[in-house]
Amino acid sequence: MSEIKLSNEELRYMALFSDITGADVKDCIIDPESGTIVFIVPPGKAGLAIGSRGINVKRLSKILGKRIEVVEWADNLEDFVKNLFLPARVLGTSLMKLKDGRKVLYVRVNPEDKGLAIGRGGKNVNKARAILKRYFDIDVVSII
Repeated sequence: MSEIKLSNEELRYMALFSDITGADVKDCIIDPESGTIVFIVPPGKAGLAIGSRGINVKRLSKILGKRIEVVEWADNLEDFVKNLFLPARVLGTSLMKLKDGRKVLYVRVNPEDKGLAIGRGGKNVNKARAILKRYFDIDVVSII
């Protein structure tokens, strides 16, 4: 994983997130396509960050005027992918390295959840690819 650089805007969002939720935050990613803000929180802190009935996420979303997502960090790639695609049920992952050096991650999901995992217009898989590139240097994410 290369060094992650955060913008002033991302740092402000992280500080506000911590103030509102009481949870530590590992990273903040702003999806340029949708404007969604994704907060990565340490293991075991997603419940605290989201709050009872999603109260913290709703409050933050109202303040910032943007959609908020919380993803729990995991050092293990497969566990992180499962967290990233929730509520879709990930059955397994397979990582392949191509001859040209690119890394391709195949994510096997429950057939009923395939549309949920991909998202409208591929937004969920694109978000996952950007986050997985940032942490695991994965170039392509394919839902199977």
